Parts: sequence; C-alpha cells; structure tokens
Amino acid sequence: MKEKGALIFWFSFCGVDKTLSTHISTLGITFRSISNLSMLLFRIILLLLYTRTTMGFFGKLFGMSKTNYAGLTVMGEESIMSKKEHGTSATPVQANLRWKCDNKTADRICNFNRHFAEHSGYFRGTEFLKETYSASPENPVKFYDSNTGKLLYTAPVGRSWDKFVRESESHGWPSFRDQETNWENVRILPGGEAVSVDGTHLGHNLPDGKGNRHCINLVSVAAQPPQE
Repeated sequence: MKEKGALIFWFSFCGVDKTLSTHISTLGITFRSISNLSMLLFRIILLLLYTRTTMGFFGKLFGMSKTNYAGLTVMGEESIMSKKEHGTSATPVQANLRWKCDNKTADRICNFNRHFAEHSGYFRGTEFLKETYSASPENPVKFYDSNTGKLLYTAPVGRSWDKFVRESESHGWPSFRDQETNWENVRILPGGEAVSVDGTHLGHNLPDGKGNRHCINLVSVAAQPPQE
C-alpha cells in the first residue's frame, strides 16, 4: 500500500487532476500482487494519462502547439506530408549519403516518420565534423535533401562555424537559424514539424530566446552536392 500511496502523492504533486488520483485510489490495486511486467505496463498507462493531461501546458511552453511562427518562417500545409509513392516522399533517400550517414536510418526517418529522430548526438558519430572543420561564413556547408538533393540549409550564416557546432552539440542535433534556411524548399507545419516541400521529414522548429531554431536530423540533409 505504500507504493500506491506514493504514486498518488506523485501524481498530486505533478498537478494531475484530483479525479484521476481518486480513481487510482479506489482501484484498490496492491502492487505486490502483480507481476513485474504487469506493473510496468500499468505504470506506462498511467504515464500516458499524465502526459495527455500536461501536454497542452508543455506544448505552449516549448512552442509545439503553435500554428504560426515569427521571423522569416514560411508555413506549410499538412498536405505536404500526404502519402506518396515512398512514404511521404516520391523517392527513397539517395544510396550514397554524405558523412557516412546510415541509409536505412535515413530512409525511415525521412519517409516513414513524423515524430521520431536519430538519437541525440548522432552527427558526432559520423564523418560530419571531421569533413567540415574548415567551414566558415565565407566557406559554408550546404545541406541537401536526402531524397531529392534540393538545397535546404546553408551554414554558418551570421555566425562562426564554431558557434554553429557548439549550439548543435548543446541541443544534440544540427541546429539552424532562419537566415541559414532556404525557404524555397523548407516549410514549417502547424505544430513545429520541419519538412521539405517534397515531403521529407527534417526535424522540428524549437524556438528559443534568439528566435526560430530548426533541430534537424543529419540523415535528412545528407544528400551529395549536385554535380555541376
């Protein structure tokens, strides 16, 4: 019974509706009488209920419920991500991605995904930093759509490469600002999802005190430069 009481206290402390806490109490569940697996599943359900209750608050806090963004943002329609020949895109990712990005991971994230991402710090495990160490505002890195090869981002712009890398390492994903975005090919959907005009999932826009910040999967912007 101590476990049940502690759980009710935790929910109350976190601000979950008292009715939910009351329901938990009246269930009369003795945690010691159920298997470890059942306990885990039960806790997951409770966590989902809690998340549903608080998501509105955190969505407003982090900008995930916005329908419009300040700055240079070009908003897009949900129809951009409609089903096509290959998931949300007409084509799979290119076979030979830059920086030794994993092709299967890229195809899954770019074309069959709307919410998930490569793991935090993924870009540090590739050849990305090694191959771009000499980048600068005069010699920027261009990032191309892993599906179509279209230019999506150019960095650094208005800052040094070191500042771009430090911000990206701080957040775990390559982080681009408005001035580094090629708005001809990039759109932000209501809710913050960053996508290409051709249906490639890129990441999410998570604004901070400096303005819009696109947290982008490296595997989504790793196409080879077009041949001239």
